[in-house]
Amino acid sequence: MSSTTDNPSNKNVAVIGGGILGVSTAVHLQREGASVVLITETSLASGASGRSLSWLNSAGIRSDAYHALRVAGIDRYRTLFAADPQREWLRFDGGVYWDGVDSEADTFERHRYEKDHAYNSQLVASTEIPRVAPGVAADAVPGNAIFNPGDGWVSLPHLIEYLADELVSRGGRVITHAGKASVVVTGGRATGVLCTNGEQYEAEAVVVACGPSTPQVVAELGVRIDDGSPLSMLVTTEPLQHDIKAVLNTPRAATRPNPGNTLAIDHDWYVGQITEDSNGNCTIPESAVQELLDEASALLEGGPKLKAAEYKLGRKPIPGDGEPVFGQLEKVPGCYVAFTHSGATVGLIAGELLADEIMSGRPHPMFETFRPERFS
Repeated sequence: MSSTTDNPSNKNVAVIGGGILGVSTAVHLQREGASVVLITETSLASGASGRSLSWLNSAGIRSDAYHALRVAGIDRYRTLFAADPQREWLRFDGGVYWDGVDSEADTFERHRYEKDHAYNSQLVASTEIPRVAPGVAADAVPGNAIFNPGDGWVSLPHLIEYLADELVSRGGRVITHAGKASVVVTGGRATGVLCTNGEQYEAEAVVVACGPSTPQVVAELGVRIDDGSPLSMLVTTEPLQHDIKAVLNTPRAATRPNPGNTLAIDHDWYVGQITEDSNGNCTIPESAVQELLDEASALLEGGPKLKAAEYKLGRKPIPGDGEPVFGQLEKVPGCYVAFTHSGATVGLIAGELLADEIMSGRPHPMFETFRPERFS
């Protein structure tokens, strides 16, 4: 891969996608001197980023390359956090994980794996939960739990707004409600973006970062990326008094604090109850929403009644093999892809490294195993 211009600071780049990966890549490109236009189908954070639990972590078992990328991602968030520790939309108060009482062996295996990879992991008994995670009902934990004190969470809509403001202040453009977008190819190379609203944007490089729609967009270019994106839901509660600070990853509800004294809650046991029509619109029975709220309530000290302020449904972007997809398409030079499940955790670092690839023409070694061509 080589640079396509003798003066990379003048490079025009179009980014498709108003989620964390698209906005992060756009602002990093603008910082490096590119002229960027960010194009999104509807509004910013209207897709997967707007319904993400956005737990910042590299807990659990995954490939070494993916773990390294996630740890670097957490580092960038810590830098942002240090600049203003009072932000209510970015916190580092740890994460707690436990499985069912019949899965103690799996919990120990997870803990040992994390320790072997130098990830801060503490095995705690249920009686110790109030110490490491105030606000959690001790009787909610059937056995041992894992506490990861370095974990955190971010409200992606707040972060996206923050980054988009910087993008515009640096001279970048944000085009919302543009409809679906496709990559324009001229002479075998990406040369711009065409939207269903009729607008076309010329560019020397195009970034496709539109969440679960990414495989479909690149399929139009003759490139296959296996897609494993499942249906999902995020529930945001009405404001309530609670002492929860840590992210809770439990057998029946994953829960974290959210700005405005609310909670964000998701899981996957109810996915079979979500229906999706041909237009991508999703519905779920209200009973399933209430059951999830009840499961989360049981985690909280005092078992407060939780009420849903809103819930959002849609596809959660996950590549077919579970690993991220980053980098330029060999078949379509000038077209770059960003598609991953862990958009929150790797959002800042992925945007930084992808922008560096585009501006320098040098493939970044941390993306070596994540190239799109592995599906071909």
